[in-house]
Amino acid sequence: MITIANTADVADTASIGDGTRIWHLAQIREDAALGTNCNIGRGAYVGPAVQLGDNCKLQNYALVYEPARLSDGVFIGPAAVLTNDLHPRAITPDGVLKGVDDWEAVGVTVGKGASVGARAVCVAPLVIGEWATVAAGAVVTRNVPAYAVVAGVPARQMGWVGEAGHPLKQDDGGSWLCPATGRRYLETNGQLVPVEAY
Repeated sequence: MITIANTADVADTASIGDGTRIWHLAQIREDAALGTNCNIGRGAYVGPAVQLGDNCKLQNYALVYEPARLSDGVFIGPAAVLTNDLHPRAITPDGVLKGVDDWEAVGVTVGKGASVGARAVCVAPLVIGEWATVAAGAVVTRNVPAYAVVAGVPARQMGWVGEAGHPLKQDDGGSWLCPATGRRYLETNGQLVPVEAY
C-alpha cells in the first residue's frame, strides 16, 4: 500500500512503488520513479525523472535534483542536497532569465546502500560508490569509492566503512575488519573489496 500525505505534491506521471510513504509537504516531480518501500520525509524534493531504487530513505528537506539516480537502500540525510548544475546562473550573459534550453543538467549517481549525511552537498556530476558514507556537512566535489567514508569541505576520504556503516579496522595481516559483522575486506589500488569477492 502506498501512503501519500494530503499536503504532499505528487505529479500524476510519477511512478510510486508499493509500500512507499510520502510525508507532509514533500514534492515528487513529473516522471520521477520511486521503488518499493521508500520513505520520503517532510518537505523533501525529488526532481523530474529522478530514479530511486527500493528501500530508499530521504529524510526531511532532502533535495534530489534531476537527473540523479539512487540505487537500492540509499539514505539521504536531512537537508542534504544533490545538485545538477555545473555553472549555476539565474540569467544569461545578456541578462535574460535562463530557461530549460540554456543549461544542461548533470546528475549524482549513488550506489547501493550508500549514505549521505545531514546537510551534505554533493556537487554533480559525480558517483558515490556502493556502501560509501558521506559525513554530515561535507561538500563532495569528486567521485567517492565504494565503502569509503568522506568528510570535510571539500570532502576527503577519512577511512573505510562496511555494509553496517561502522568504521573498519585494519588487522595485522593488512585486511580490513568490520567490528559489527566480522566481515573482512581487502584494499587494492585505492579500492575496497569484500574478501569473498576475490
